[in-house]
Amino acid sequence: MAGSGNDVTVAVVGAGAAGVGAAWRLAQAGCDFQVLEARDRIGGRAWTVTGLGPDALDLGCHWLHSADRNPWVGVADELGFMVDRTPAPWGRTTGNPAFPPGGQAEFRADREAFWDRVHAAAEAGEDRPASDLADPASPWNPLIAAGSTWANGVEPDRLSTLDHWRYDDTDFNWRLPAGYGALVAARARGLPIRLGCPVTRIDHSGRRIRLETPQGTLTADRVIVTLPPPLLLTGGVVFHPALPDKLAAAAGLPLGLADKLYIALDRPDMVPVEGQIYGRIDSTAIGAYHLRPLGRDYIEGYFGGIIARRLEAGGIDAFFAHAVDDLVRAFGSAIRPHLRPLTASAWARDPLALGSYSHALPGFADARAALAAPVEGRILFAGEACSANDFSTAHGAYQTGVAAAEQVLAAAP
Repeated sequence: MAGSGNDVTVAVVGAGAAGVGAAWRLAQAGCDFQVLEARDRIGGRAWTVTGLGPDALDLGCHWLHSADRNPWVGVADELGFMVDRTPAPWGRTTGNPAFPPGGQAEFRADREAFWDRVHAAAEAGEDRPASDLADPASPWNPLIAAGSTWANGVEPDRLSTLDHWRYDDTDFNWRLPAGYGALVAARARGLPIRLGCPVTRIDHSGRRIRLETPQGTLTADRVIVTLPPPLLLTGGVVFHPALPDKLAAAAGLPLGLADKLYIALDRPDMVPVEGQIYGRIDSTAIGAYHLRPLGRDYIEGYFGGIIARRLEAGGIDAFFAHAVDDLVRAFGSAIRPHLRPLTASAWARDPLALGSYSHALPGFADARAALAAPVEGRILFAGEACSANDFSTAHGAYQTGVAAAEQVLAAAP
């Protein structure tokens, strides 16, 4: 199955969840292939870091969304990764005296009504900004918009009603204590993957496709491209002949931003286990905090959209300063000396990602199908942005990678 030299049947560009899914399926079929990955690690936006304490920390994808049908659950079982089925905390908000239960009930009612209006518009075929459906009389609009930044990486004014409606969520959300990124890397073990090998040009003008890299030129019959949409637009990878339809689709599918900050807590008794609080309830530019997930002695801070981009510019110190102010507001100044920053993501500033996960701009809900469409039957595209119903997830990426590999295998002579 491993690619020999620089001449293979199939080349896979990218070793994130989609590339690993494609590679695994090709390996099962005994296909001659090679994966080319620009990073010095496997996983892409699935990234688990260790060595900062006793726990594995996911800076990228974290939750096994739609876990009752998520293929990564089966991979975890196969590879011996424990799956924790504790319910996700975002269905409840605990521990913040500034957000009493009565206010929470009002907020949830307004939030549900807003998304019901968004989906009703989509069912009527309307592809417009979700923000158009906000109730101008609702005092909860800023907090509802903040929720969109964590879930979609973007505020509702840049979110397509139709694209959001198409997302299929079964509301089962489980976790991997050893890390989602670690699972993706484990699935890739033994596969022919060249790290530190960015593809700069894909020339499909001849009978065989030529992929230019700093490690030399590789030729292949078919190529599966798994890069995030922004990377198709920056010119880092050039197609010859050009693919203007792909660039138009990619332009309609930018990556939103959702960053995480991990904070060590040396007095864990000061906050509830598996609680969740918001930094404020009257603003969109806020963080959400998961308190002591899985009983561990840290806090996960979530920041999305515009506030995440602003904080990225200041690095981990800016994230931490913002989070400390929020946590002091919730629990009092006594908690301040017991907090210490561990690590934070910065996906918008990552040149090989340029964001966290895709959202369709208003009017571009059909761009996902356009991005996923094969070119000449020889160049296939995969990744979460190519998924019609499971975009923004590692399982959506994985499934599109497997599907692309299946198309390659079906076309083999």
